[in-house]
Amino acid sequence: MKLIIATIKPFKLEEVRIALTESGVTGMMVTEIKGYGTQSGHTEIYRGAEYAVNFVPKIRLDIVVSDAEADGVVSTIENTAKTGKIGDGKIFVLDVDQAVRVRTGETGDDAV
Repeated sequence: MKLIIATIKPFKLEEVRIALTESGVTGMMVTEIKGYGTQSGHTEIYRGAEYAVNFVPKIRLDIVVSDAEADGVVSTIENTAKTGKIGDGKIFVLDVDQAVRVRTGETGDDAV
């Protein structure tokens, strides 16, 4: 099993969710986060005053899939979330040693 962690722009969330659902992903966890990378924040003007925004709002997706599905899920996220502009996000893929569905006690791929 693989854990896919993706950070994307907030306005891309619904489009990515639809694409992942259509590709067979049955669940994900979504978290609103703030961060910075190459983009390093930006400046905004509020009531005539300019101020720095050091952390940019992002969405974090956590998705656990079987090893066979991982490359397809990564490709779907990459193609759907891409705008071609700085700050599109990152995707990380990690190994998952164990998963347990609390309600039924199922383990491994059955728990996903």
